[in-house]
Amino acid sequence: MHELEPFYRWDAYYSAARDERSPFSGTEPNYQQYDNTIYGYYIHPDWDFIGSETLYCKLLFVDYDSGYGVLEMMGEWNDTLHNDIMHLKRNVIDLMVGEGIRHFILIGEHIFNFHGGDDDYYAEWFEEVEDGWIAFVNLRDFVADEMSRFKIDYYASYGGTLNELDEWRTLTPWNFCKQVDTLIKRRIGA
Repeated sequence: MHELEPFYRWDAYYSAARDERSPFSGTEPNYQQYDNTIYGYYIHPDWDFIGSETLYCKLLFVDYDSGYGVLEMMGEWNDTLHNDIMHLKRNVIDLMVGEGIRHFILIGEHIFNFHGGDDDYYAEWFEEVEDGWIAFVNLRDFVADEMSRFKIDYYASYGGTLNELDEWRTLTPWNFCKQVDTLIKRRIGA
């Protein structure tokens, strides 16, 4: 797990650590000593701690003018035992919504499992983005199935064409956001 690093090619466009408006402003990973673990396995220090024992993220890109935020997720999303959505919502999403972000793209390739729970935080998040949206990209099928069992699809879009964006790393962050926005608009008929 320690070799699994978040995507870094967009660092030239955006750095959450250097963004004073970011929830991760001023963070500096310690490459000399790996501190964070998931179930006893050390993870790469570039993953940001959100308050959860099992779920980490990396804020890859924010465009405040357009209201887009892209987060890459890693670990086990466990709302049953650790209420991970609460940690993500209170420690990351609330701050981003307060800065005007209304379009959230969560890259789910490294979400290894999902254990659902209460949907209150998802509903709250959905209501707060008003004319925006929440999209999960490239979820594993069994993770998407489990999310659907807990009705997360009431609040967020995922699956279908959003799971076919394998070449997202070759795009600029703006082109990626535009591509996801187009797919979401097709779904909602806008």
